[in-house]
Amino acid sequence: MSKDMRYSTSPLLAERTPMWRSRFIMIGLALAFTGLIGRAAYVQVIGNDFFLRQGEVRFARTIELPANRGRILDRNGLILASSVPAASIWAIPEDVDQADPAIKAKIGEIAKLMGMPLAQLDAKLADEDKSFVWIKRQLDWDIGQKIKALDVKGIYLRKEYKRQYPEGESAAHVVGFTNVEDQGQEGMELAFNTELGGKAGSRRVIKDRLGRIVEGVGVETPPQEGQDIQLSIDSKVQFFAYQKLRDQVAAFKAKAGSVVVMDAHTGEVLALANYPSYDPNNRSRLTGEQLRNRAITDTFEPGSTMKPITVGTALELGRVKNTTIIDTTPGRYAIGGFTISDTHNYGALTVDGVIQKSSNVGALKVAQKMSPQEMWNVHSALGYGQKPQIAFPGAASGRLRPWKSWKPVEQATISYGYGLSASLFQMARSYTVFSNDGNVIPATMLKRSGRPAGTPVFSKKTAELVRHMLWMAAGPGGTGQKAQTVGYSIGGKSGTARKQQGRGYAAGKYRAWFTGIAPIENPRIIVAVMVDEPSQGSFYGGTVAGPVFSEVVQQTLRLMGVQPDMSVKPQIVANDVEEPL
Repeated sequence: MSKDMRYSTSPLLAERTPMWRSRFIMIGLALAFTGLIGRAAYVQVIGNDFFLRQGEVRFARTIELPANRGRILDRNGLILASSVPAASIWAIPEDVDQADPAIKAKIGEIAKLMGMPLAQLDAKLADEDKSFVWIKRQLDWDIGQKIKALDVKGIYLRKEYKRQYPEGESAAHVVGFTNVEDQGQEGMELAFNTELGGKAGSRRVIKDRLGRIVEGVGVETPPQEGQDIQLSIDSKVQFFAYQKLRDQVAAFKAKAGSVVVMDAHTGEVLALANYPSYDPNNRSRLTGEQLRNRAITDTFEPGSTMKPITVGTALELGRVKNTTIIDTTPGRYAIGGFTISDTHNYGALTVDGVIQKSSNVGALKVAQKMSPQEMWNVHSALGYGQKPQIAFPGAASGRLRPWKSWKPVEQATISYGYGLSASLFQMARSYTVFSNDGNVIPATMLKRSGRPAGTPVFSKKTAELVRHMLWMAAGPGGTGQKAQTVGYSIGGKSGTARKQQGRGYAAGKYRAWFTGIAPIENPRIIVAVMVDEPSQGSFYGGTVAGPVFSEVVQQTLRLMGVQPDMSVKPQIVANDVEEPL
């Protein structure tokens, strides 16, 4: 362009612009600036809270500060369950560079440390659209530190807690277990989940896209640690009872078994063992059969162990004395189209003898001296047909039909333990009526101080008379001689019953049990043993369950510091008398 060229000579500049156009442009610019000012005012003033929340959603996070779960202790303070640090591994798949040979080699090493097939780990990292994926949770803390030391971008460690159970399978059904979220799933872990779990705290932080904390914001709320729970269980008694039960189930090729050991003074459960069991520290192959807490959840017809209750009721009502003669000849009794039999024709028996010989005919003739309502009242007072009032999940109530519906044959069968159902736990608890001068006491799974108030059912005299009968039943000529214990007097009642199947009974399938008290004059413990479907050798309660009772009683009383009250040699003079089925 030449120096002397004038802008006025340009045709575009020479043309006159309409006034409305310039005004339109100015108004448009003014409106745009007004809109920007209004938007700024909305963002900064009117909608400030909304935009702050949106910013927090993208960058701020609330981190949960987990509470350390409380411990579960036995009555002596020994640990049954506790929490230890655990490493949980997670990843951002899109950030893991698997194309890098060095990273690929480290991933293989991580899989090896976790005990995970490499193909499974690769599958978890294959979806690059995911911004978060759990690789494996609750690894040992040392293994987690080794994985962290490999320093693979996109793979991170989170500190959590996992439960350890030092007593393993022996106490599994009592203690239970938690899931990976540290929530109780079974046993006392479930029953006291709220108390054990405490309350998690929280902390507000700002994170970058990799999940790394840039800074903390706001006030930190510390977690409230879980409470410790002290059980009534004695871990030494628990282990010994489980061990003896397991050995007996194996010896008789039985399906399963249970043991309940209860303090006769306080109602505290000192041991509650089941076999088969499981290892709560390793539940990878857990089955329903292993998980069942049979002593609490399974109910069955208790058989001859109910005869002392029938006789005790009649004694209390004054319908019989312990010396009253009951004629059981000829060892059979027809009623309601059914024939009830004994294994032998015992002829004339005293009431003491009815319990000693475990006579079905004798028990039903004693029952006929009472009304159905009178029998039902005592059974109900002892807890039959009712859910046990204990802090434990899954406790079964059993079955006790209303007395108004009892037919004569049903009253007869209930007298010797058929026609009703109960758990082994209910049976053990009901025998506290004989160990506490006629008062039945509440049972507990928690440590208890002092002797609780009981509910009167029998008089002291009746309780003493029945204890003497139980002593006879476990002595010479009785059905439970193999339950006798070195150094301690015992009394108890064996039982054998066919297993129910549908509306009838399964051929060749039985339950054998023994429930008793020791020492007999000054009771300290009640022990109930049940063995389900013994298939090798004998299936009678005195032979199968009695020896477990004997060994558990001896070990428990020794651990409790109870002095022996009799000569050290058991008085077994003949083979056990077989209970009628």
